[in-house]
Amino acid sequence: MLPLDKDLQQKKSSISEFELIVNRVLLYLPNVLSGFEEKSGYLLFYSTNAGTKKFVRPINKSLFIMDPVQFSLKMGEFKNILVKIASGERVFSVTEKMLIDSVLYTIQQAMGAGFDLLVDPNSARKHVGNRFEELIKSVFTEIGVPNKKVVIKIPYDTEGGTKNYTCENDLILSPYPNITSDNKREEIVLDVENDQSEELVLSGSAEDAAEKYINPFEIVVSVKTTSKDRMGKMFMDKILLEKFVGHNLKVIGIFLNDVQRKETNNISYTLVSGLFMVYNKFITELNGVYYLDPPPNAEREPYNKHIKKFSLLITEDIDGLLSA
Repeated sequence: MLPLDKDLQQKKSSISEFELIVNRVLLYLPNVLSGFEEKSGYLLFYSTNAGTKKFVRPINKSLFIMDPVQFSLKMGEFKNILVKIASGERVFSVTEKMLIDSVLYTIQQAMGAGFDLLVDPNSARKHVGNRFEELIKSVFTEIGVPNKKVVIKIPYDTEGGTKNYTCENDLILSPYPNITSDNKREEIVLDVENDQSEELVLSGSAEDAAEKYINPFEIVVSVKTTSKDRMGKMFMDKILLEKFVGHNLKVIGIFLNDVQRKETNNISYTLVSGLFMVYNKFITELNGVYYLDPPPNAEREPYNKHIKKFSLLITEDIDGLLSA
């Protein structure tokens, strides 16, 4: 078995693989955590070793499952719910929806805590994001929604030759058995990356590209741990892609949370809610923004018209998004 720090840095490709690593982390944490402070419903854990204090990212105590036994039980219930969703069931209780968000939040934040304690921060940052993308991809695979990680690159001319602008979209979801937005054509260059990712390089005029490169019935998904420094780019990328392909696109964002530790015993929220509404009203409107741990404003008007919990995406909204 790999050491825990190495295991955390390994790519995960299924819910079962995530379950194994999280069980390891939950058994490890009680042995190294020295204490915590609580602020606004978030636990700020820390570990003290040889006079050095390491802090763990804020943990939402209403979502996180600390006990390994309880996590295993909830994980079994979670897997059953995924099976029901895959079979077409769409009526779930508030408790079941809460369980979806809680289990997925625990998976991601447990790994994040492991990275905070065991891995160099510069290396950990990228791995944490990668694990979240892999986790969300695994969920869609489990519920039977065809998906593929696609990096969309749009070429543009410069005095030094052609360069590519990268749209940071992480998944394409499809109502069809296979993703149609990245079929191989003469105009498209596909580079296999990390066994999963493909680069979709768009070329030609907008007229030539219409309905050729990104199918209007498929969903372009941006998966990020936080919207900090990324929310605006998601809106702009939607405009850019629609301009290039010549038709409307369905674009959604999926985020873990928008909260960070402030100093040693406080938290701050990173979603700039006013700017988010300005983007929606005056730039373009996304087809949905979903959080595992939504910021406080998400439950208030008018933000609740645009921001929802991730559980609602896979239990209620997915069919509508994939249809018209």
